[in-house]
Amino acid sequence: MSRQAELVRAQARACGHLGSAMYDELLTRLADDLDAGGATARVLRGHEEDPGPSGLALRLVGAVHRLVLAGSAPELAAYYPTVGGAWASRGSDAVLAFLAARGEEVRPLLDQAPQTNEVGRAAALVGGLLRQTARWPLPVRLWEIGASGGLNLQADRFRVTGPAGDWGDPGAPVVLDDAWTGRPLPVDAALQVVERGGCDVNPVDVTTEDGRLTLTSYVWPDMTARHERLAGAITLARAHPVAVERADAASYVERLVTEQGRLTVLWHSVMWQYVPMTQQDRVLARLEDVGRTATDDAPLVHLYAEPTRRAPGDEHRFWVWARSWPGAAQPEVLGRMAAHGPPVEWE
Repeated sequence: MSRQAELVRAQARACGHLGSAMYDELLTRLADDLDAGGATARVLRGHEEDPGPSGLALRLVGAVHRLVLAGSAPELAAYYPTVGGAWASRGSDAVLAFLAARGEEVRPLLDQAPQTNEVGRAAALVGGLLRQTARWPLPVRLWEIGASGGLNLQADRFRVTGPAGDWGDPGAPVVLDDAWTGRPLPVDAALQVVERGGCDVNPVDVTTEDGRLTLTSYVWPDMTARHERLAGAITLARAHPVAVERADAASYVERLVTEQGRLTVLWHSVMWQYVPMTQQDRVLARLEDVGRTATDDAPLVHLYAEPTRRAPGDEHRFWVWARSWPGAAQPEVLGRMAAHGPPVEWE
């Protein structure tokens, strides 16, 4: 078994575990084809040493999905739910035939890093933010690193429901149903975002068709709820544009300051693992510096939902954390989310 094939099989298992039977089956077949030296191996030539976190398997199936979404691969449309098709086992044969015939069209698209701007993770972020605004009922300045297309910067315009509380406009174009469990949230806390922005090393302009295709292509085709959330969030982002700067996390955060009469929040979700350690150190150092000047009239919060260990030796899980200034000397766990967001169990 080649290293590439092993990574693709691992991604297949992960997709199956997270609810995509289509990608579980398809990626398993592509891994077999890799080991056999077939069309998949030819398409991925030159990527043998790509690091595991670069998501080679998702880049490959995302590239094919993009061509399907753009109408450039009509021979695959019958198998892709996102264009009206239905997945069937023979779809794997069709994808392999497509790679054999048109693999050179796929290869250039492999250079795009997977970008999903996972809207469901807003359930964790906005729930954590409600906890903070219950403590500091101030207008919010909201900043995000690794913001991609800036869709989760629209989270105050979403609707979230669940046993732990219902919040937001019932008519919102993004509804995260059954997303909150566990300890009840302060859903009556005032949440007024008066300033917002973000950064990304490769931002996606969701006001363009290219941007829409980029984000949609990396959402697994048979996961209907995720696609509905994404489409609704893009609609919001086009109606309420937010600037996402092309900048690395450290450079962006080093400009962060608090403001009197405002709650300043820096948040992020499932991006920290891609930030170089030197930049992580700079981000945390800047937050410490700014935090030392924070007051109850100008507080600062670092809110994040990332795959982390709660304690040394624990498994990585998608914990929701917050550290506030003035306040806790260390981050505190607020809850735990699923990989794509809902459900979030609050503590």
